[in-house]
Amino acid sequence: MKVALVVAAALSIALAAPAPAGASERHPSLAELEGEVMCPTCHTTLDESNSAIAQQIKAFIRVRIAQGKTKSQIESQLVDNFGPSILAAPPKRGWDLLAWVLPLGGLGLGAIVLGILAWRWTRDRDRPAPGGGAKLDPDVERRLDAELARFDG
Repeated sequence: MKVALVVAAALSIALAAPAPAGASERHPSLAELEGEVMCPTCHTTLDESNSAIAQQIKAFIRVRIAQGKTKSQIESQLVDNFGPSILAAPPKRGWDLLAWVLPLGGLGLGAIVLGILAWRWTRDRDRPAPGGGAKLDPDVERRLDAELARFDG
């Protein structure tokens, strides 16, 4: 049963995997690049912008795609013309790598803290309550037993 679950999970991951990066790199589409390139005036991606500069950048991309340029070549030309802020996502190198690593590190740290707190919370439940071991006065215990017996019967 466990083997079948593992095989099913691996198959679903393989089928859900995106197309190989090489295909997208060699033959980019305008729609793909529109979501990854920012409009310098609107500060939104090209697919959300209708400004004049966004239209010019889209035309620039169409021409480069028709020339057979790769995705990285087109992005490199855009960065040369407009600077690195033209890309919607920061590059995954140098100091810009922190933009990718810090959120993941924060999630990992949060999971660790949450795990430690949950572990401590379950340990606290096993301890007796303060004053839980104190004996009652025999007279009070007898009256309490009598009251409880009245409710049982």
